[in-house]
This record gives sequence, C-alpha cells and structure tokens, in this order.
Amino acid sequence: MERNVFALADMFVVSMLLFATIPNPLDWVLNELISAYKVDDWVGLNTTTTYKRATTTTVKPQSLGGVDDWAYAEKKAEYDMASSNGLGGIFTSYKMAAPSQAMAENIGFSVGGAKDVNNFRENIENGFLPLPTDITYEGLFYDYFFDTGAQRECDELFCPSYSYAVSKDPFSKKTDTYLSVGLNSGLKADGFKRTKLNLVVVLDISGSMGSPFDRYYYDRFGKRVELADGESGATKMEVATKSIAALLGHLEDDDSFGMVLYDQSAYLAKPLRRVGDTDMEKIKGHILELGPRGSTNLEAGMRMGTGMFEEYLGEDQDEYENRIIFITDAMPNTGDTSEEGLLGITKANSKNRLYATFIGVGADFNTELIEKITKIRGANYYSVHGSRDFKKRLDDEFDYMVTPLVFNLKLELDAPGYEIVKVYGSPEAQEATGELMKVNTLFPSKVEDGETRGGLVLLKLSKTGEDGSIRLLVSYEDRNGKRHTSEETVELEAGDGEYYQSTGIRKGILLVRYADLMKNWIMDERGTRMEAKPLVRPCVDYERGIVPPCREPSYLGRWERQSMPLEVSGHYAGLFRDFRSHFKSEMNALGDGTLRQELDMLDRLAGEEDG
Repeated sequence: MERNVFALADMFVVSMLLFATIPNPLDWVLNELISAYKVDDWVGLNTTTTYKRATTTTVKPQSLGGVDDWAYAEKKAEYDMASSNGLGGIFTSYKMAAPSQAMAENIGFSVGGAKDVNNFRENIENGFLPLPTDITYEGLFYDYFFDTGAQRECDELFCPSYSYAVSKDPFSKKTDTYLSVGLNSGLKADGFKRTKLNLVVVLDISGSMGSPFDRYYYDRFGKRVELADGESGATKMEVATKSIAALLGHLEDDDSFGMVLYDQSAYLAKPLRRVGDTDMEKIKGHILELGPRGSTNLEAGMRMGTGMFEEYLGEDQDEYENRIIFITDAMPNTGDTSEEGLLGITKANSKNRLYATFIGVGADFNTELIEKITKIRGANYYSVHGSRDFKKRLDDEFDYMVTPLVFNLKLELDAPGYEIVKVYGSPEAQEATGELMKVNTLFPSKVEDGETRGGLVLLKLSKTGEDGSIRLLVSYEDRNGKRHTSEETVELEAGDGEYYQSTGIRKGILLVRYADLMKNWIMDERGTRMEAKPLVRPCVDYERGIVPPCREPSYLGRWERQSMPLEVSGHYAGLFRDFRSHFKSEMNALGDGTLRQELDMLDRLAGEEDG
C-alpha cells in the first residue's frame, strides 16, 4: 500500500511539471493510467525455429508502470489431439432498430460460403488454369448489388421477395424460366450493432506460406517450385500478417482476442483475453514479425483454436458471438487431411454456436477443400487478393462478416406446373430437390441505392404443366432458434419472347451463364490434360447451349494444389468471343459498369487460344 501511495505521488509531481512543457498533460496522465492495465500476452513468437507456450497466469496491475506478461516456457507447445471436447452455449439475440429510425435504409442479406471469386481472377491474371471451385455462384453474386424485386416494406428479420424471368440462351436460343429469391430484412443499417465478439485467429505458418503471393508452391507434377534470385515478391505470410493487423483494428475493448499458430503442430501464440486489457499495438508487432516453417497440420490448428473457447462458455451468449478465423492457403499434408475429418471438426463447432471464417491467401489457395468445409451453418470464406484490398473490405463489412442472423432457411415450391432444375447462389445447392431449396446461413449485407450486395438466390425452373401459379412456403430460424414462416403466391404469366420482372434477376441470369461457361471450360480443359485425350464433345456448344457443369470435376489426389498453365482450346476461345458480345449487350442494358471486370476476363481468355 505504501509503495502505491508513493507511486501516485510521483506521478502527480511529474504531471504538474509537465504542464509547462507538454500540450494537454492531463490527457497524457490519463493515457498512462489506462496503459498500466493493458497486457502484452503474446507467447508464441520465435522467428527462428521453435514456438513455445507461456504458463497460464492472471496478471493484475500492481503499480502504474504497466504489465508485460509475454513469456516463454521451456516445453514446445504441441497440441494434444485428445484434449478437445464438446462445446455448449446458445446465441439468443440480435438488435432491431428503434422505431424512430424507420426511415433509415435497411440492410439486406447474403448467403454464407464463398464471399468472392478473387482466386479465380488471380489465377487467370497470373497465367494459371483455375479450379472449378475457384468460381462459385454465391461468390460471384457477392461481387455485385442486386435489385431484389421487393414490392413492399419489410418489418421482419427476413422478408423474401420474388421475381421471374423468361430468357433465351445466347448460344442455343432455347428459352429458360427462372425465379429469383430476394434476400431482404427489416433491420435498419444505422440500428444494426454486432454483439461482443470472442475471436480466435488460427494462422498457417507452414512452409508453403513463404511462397510468393502470385505463384504456386507446387508445379503440375507436385514438385516444390524453386524461385530464382530476384523473383520473389510479397509472400503469402506477409499478406496474411498484414491482413490480421488490419482485422485487429476492428475489435472493440469489450471483444476478446486470441491466436493460434500451426505448422506440423499447433502453438498457443496469445491467450484469449479482453482487447481492452491487451496492448494490441505490441501484439500487432509480434504478428508482423512471423515467418513460415514446417509442414501443414490444419487439423491441429483447428483443434487448438476450438479448445481455447471452453472457459468462455459460461458467458452470457446473448452478448457474445464466438468465431474462429482461419488464415491459410489450405494445403494440409500432415495430421488428418481428410475432408470428413476437417469437416467434422467444423460441424461439431457449428452445432455449439462456434462458427468459422476461412481467409485464403495466394493464387494456389485450395478452394476445393475450403468450399466443402464452409457449406456448414455459420461459415463463410474470403480470398485475399492483397492486404490493401482486404483492409478496405474489412472497413466496409467486418461487423457483417462475423454476425450470422438467419439459419436453416428452406423454401418449398408448391407448383403443379413447375419444378426446380438448379439452384444458383447457395452453397447448399446440391441439397435441392424439385420442390425444395435450402440455405444454411444468411449474413447481413450492405444496401446501396435500393440494391443489396449478393442479395439473390436464383432458381432455374422446368415447366411440367400449364398451371402458372406457384405457392412459395418459407421457413427459417433466428439466432434464438425460433422458427419463422411465411407464404406467398406468384403467378408466372405465359407469353412469347423474353421477359425480366426486375433488373436483379436479369443480372443474376447473366452471371450464372458466365459462371457455367467458365466452370465447363475449366472442367473440359483439365479433363483433356489429365486424361491426355482430345476433347470429343465439350459441355457447352451452340446446340445444347450453356448448361450447368456436365461432368464431374477432376479432383486433386491431395490438397497440395498444383499449378497448371493457362490454355484455351479453339472451341472455347470462339465461345468466349461470342459470349463477350452477349455479355456487353446485357451490361449496357443493365447500366452496370461494375460488370466490366468480367469482360476483361473474357478478353483475356479469348486471346489465350492455343495453337
């Protein structure tokens, strides 16, 4: 007690002396008092060979000098796979806007899963053939804003709206019928506030993260690519650590943050602790110093990240959201590398309201693996095109990215005259039947000028009779687990020629045809090279038109993604040139200049025709 009194007296004398020399000395004293309670609890940093775990301690400030509990233990912090057990806990709340905010612009919704197609574009721009999973319908939709076709004010958490269209295939000229589901909400943008966040970042520090961001770690034969002197640009690790530093800037004092590193083992880098009690600037410094090493045990990172939440389960789940963000190139080569094993961990977490975000880095980010894992409830993933671009994305939507609001959405089609042929824009599209569409998760999404980012799911219909009446039954769960239902009837009027009930459905049809053309090209191209046989009949031609992918993807034998040089057959080069004309015409009709980036892709591919 006596020591603390003397410390206070000393601080008082010093602050009085500073009045004459420092502007705003009272602010300086206040900052010193606050910093005394902040902790630098980073325990995993070692830029040479080993990471170590600190002993778990509770540090309380004993004086006004501040505390640094960054420490090392002698034992290497390998994670015990048997230590993880089940998690509990329930989320129960979201915040609706006050009645006085009724005139403010609403937010909308977008589906979970992929939130961009950056990896698709990155591969083409760097001269590599993408994977079919690099371009997903939901990821492509999230690059654009859509008129959802809403005709009335929404005063519920979720309000679907519907539009229909009759459209001719640009190649076969056959007529297709579509129905769009607009994803609207009664939540007001300026009334939305995320709950407090318990966040653990799990960072891949394996050797493949040391390769350049725009290059492959493995060539087409599975051999590691050795770069000549001077070839190396920014590494995936550099982009990843800068992205984490940007992410930390969006945490509030009442959030909690922890961090796990993994290579062939998992290491505790930072215990899960309240941000307001942590020296976050020092933590950022430690993160930016990290370097790559070792092989890749994604399972170990997953299990250690999961285990960090166990002591937080007693907190009020009305107030806290639990999420793990994995930052990786997704090329596991040790531990349990099976899709079932990795998916099982994420599924078990999801059932306990511990949700996952995957952030993929590098042109060789393995979307094939992550696309499968993130189909589950509460999950999403992003591909980092660059740390600056990612920082801008976080500035725009971090709160939305970590706050799923709608779960287990089901749409039942009661229509004697129609059935569902294909669902576009939902990670769960393969679970659809002729009468049912499923979406595991909806996340909040930005609305600009009445249009919602990624706010559309598109259904391709097949006519089975003359009845044009469609009864749509919707059910979903909110964060509390409460079930909601709605019902609406849509009349599809028969007529000759093309018809679009909204610009949103017209844009959606254009983009799914673009994606189907790209997916079929990738599968045909990869199939001919892997089988060393000429292409007998391509999936897309002028007779059958643009169809959903007509062959099974040539899945990789392992998750370590291998490069394949970009080439385009003469057949597809011709299709790309013709489709470009159609795409440009539709872009002009829609008045959406943001679509031009897809024209650039078509130009690039039409010019890649092989001999």
